[in-house]
Amino acid sequence: MSQQEVHDWIRKLIATNDVVLFMKGSQQFPQCGFSGQVAQILGYLGVKYKDVNVLDDMAVRDGVKSFTNWPTIPQLYVKGEFVGGCDIVREMFQAGELQQLFDQKGVAYDKSRMTA
Repeated sequence: MSQQEVHDWIRKLIATNDVVLFMKGSQQFPQCGFSGQVAQILGYLGVKYKDVNVLDDMAVRDGVKSFTNWPTIPQLYVKGEFVGGCDIVREMFQAGELQQLFDQKGVAYDKSRMTA
């Protein structure tokens, strides 16, 4: 796939899924600590999300980095908007900002789990 094809694929994927996590590994089997932390936060909050294992396709791994101009994996998207990587997601979660974002965007999560 060309870079343009990968970008088009990413654009379509994030437009058709409320929450997308580009990660190393999967929800059930994260293959790096940073991906695992974000998957754990989303799991703790009970958020349903689409996981994309960037280890399966180098074009996707490189393409998502160029798509956002963000150098690292994982990358979290909510309703088509790039949120950030592990550190940003963790900080937002701890501050309650991630939950606020889910509320603003209309994404369902377990509201009994508001803070870490």
